Amino acid sequence: MSNTRKKQWRWPISPETVRSVLSSHSVLGLAFAAVIYLVCLTGTIAVFAPDLQRLEVPGTPVARQVSNEAAARALNAAARQVPADASLYLTMPSPAKEGATLVAYKPDFERNWAVAEDGALSPMDAVWTEFLIYLHICLHLPRSWGGFIVGLTGVALLSSLVSGILAHPRVVRDAFHLRLGGSRRLQEADLHNRLGVWALPFHFTLALTGALLGLSTLIVAVLALLLYRGEMDKVYALFLDPPPPVDARAVPMPDLAALIGQASARMPGTSLDSIMVERPGRADMRITVHGRQARLLVPQDEVQFDAQGKTIREEHPQDMVVGTRVLGGIGQIHFGWFGGLPVRIAYGLLGLALCVVTSSGVTIWLARRRDRGRPAPQWERIWAAVCWGQPLVLALTSILAFFMPNAPLVAAWLTLTVVSIASAALAGRVTGARLGRMGRLALLAVLAVTVLLYAGRALIG
Repeated sequence: MSNTRKKQWRWPISPETVRSVLSSHSVLGLAFAAVIYLVCLTGTIAVFAPDLQRLEVPGTPVARQVSNEAAARALNAAARQVPADASLYLTMPSPAKEGATLVAYKPDFERNWAVAEDGALSPMDAVWTEFLIYLHICLHLPRSWGGFIVGLTGVALLSSLVSGILAHPRVVRDAFHLRLGGSRRLQEADLHNRLGVWALPFHFTLALTGALLGLSTLIVAVLALLLYRGEMDKVYALFLDPPPPVDARAVPMPDLAALIGQASARMPGTSLDSIMVERPGRADMRITVHGRQARLLVPQDEVQFDAQGKTIREEHPQDMVVGTRVLGGIGQIHFGWFGGLPVRIAYGLLGLALCVVTSSGVTIWLARRRDRGRPAPQWERIWAAVCWGQPLVLALTSILAFFMPNAPLVAAWLTLTVVSIASAALAGRVTGARLGRMGRLALLAVLAVTVLLYAGRALIG
């Protein structure tokens, strides 16, 4: 009988390296903690943007289907209400998204409508939902700077996830080990590690896609320097159609219903997904019809017409390179707007877990300091104000939007945020734990009021 024993598996990283990685994990988490938490919190809520829009603007039509003629009527009606250099984007009903919506936009202009089955337009300016989405994607800073900061936040989160796994040799083996009822630090550590492991594929995907979306301008600039001597237009041309020569002459709108029908005939096996009309009523107008195939994450069938109704471009999945397909799905994967309400609920729960992981990470660090005789009570209060104050502030801004749709929500959010953090920092007689309990109670009360207000209006409307 052989006396050979199985060699015990050991973590392939030395203890010294583990300590260094753990230190970098803590530094990364602390440096970006508040922004990571805010981006994760707003992103978790923004997953439900289609539902929040309907709740915020009740009574808007929810079309189950829109005919080609109705779609044409909606686009023509919108074209008469917007600047000629705007773009119109009509999204048709789908299994992933109920109802049809139409948005008109340009850099300094945006209007939104719900589209009825007969093509009638109903204004759908959900100011709070729009405020929330822009807080998530650019922190209401100038788009390039805000997007860059959010992209860096995604990189920091991605690095924290990787370093967290590398720094905890037992994290996978103890995936179902929860120590409840004992030390607060151990409870928080177990919750932090378990949620981090259970939802790691989701967290990793979310951080990676968020970083790519936020840093897209920087990525394009780097590719331009490497490949085209800094000419960014050539990089964009790899993924986007070049704009036509500018021709602002007024021309009549073509027969949009007929063009939509032609495009549908050229996209067999698809259902109509969206229609874009760029620069409606101008000689340089472009009409693009997208089709959706059941097995594909994003629409990949496209037929494009010019202002005279002539076909100028046609593309199908077999015509597209893999990179373009992947890029097209990044936004859908990041926001979870591809599988209907069940997917949005799953994203919401997993996003909430990521908020808990971010919150508990800082709480663990503060508890460890206290256990070592170096408490930081002011930072404990500030962190409690961030974790419970931000959802409370967002709920308060939603109540403000309910009563005053034209109120400056960004200024209100910033003011309430500064006041809550400053008050926590100066509240020397209140512990962080007590402030957290007070924040939870206040949040529950304000959420109850918010639900009653919006649900009541939806029932009455």
